[in-house]
Amino acid sequence: MHCGLSAQADIIKIIAYTDENFGRGARRRDEQLLVTAFRDLSQDPTRPDSIDRAELGLGIRSFHLRRSRTRAKHASGLVVQPRHFILYRYLEPSLIGIGRVLHDAVDLERHLPSAFGDESGRS
Repeated sequence: MHCGLSAQADIIKIIAYTDENFGRGARRRDEQLLVTAFRDLSQDPTRPDSIDRAELGLGIRSFHLRRSRTRAKHASGLVVQPRHFILYRYLEPSLIGIGRVLHDAVDLERHLPSAFGDESGRS
């Protein structure tokens, strides 16, 4: 799995916002949820609870973090209402690229990634 620069920035913002507004325990729950969601996608990128987003581009899919919630138990509990989703696509047959991690209330058309972890020229 490769994480694009926009997705990396999204993750940093999500974690910082959560820590600042909800504290360390909430931050750890968010971190665990993100790790679990990335693991779920790496095990099955076309999992039935992901969505083909052909309207956004060839091979683009989305996966809402709420789909990984029950597997993301942390010592401090679970994220109560996950509100983010992952935009991703295949870079190679066995490699997916993460383009963005976005709040589900954003205008998706305005936040499309320019790359999916393939900034180095990988197509």
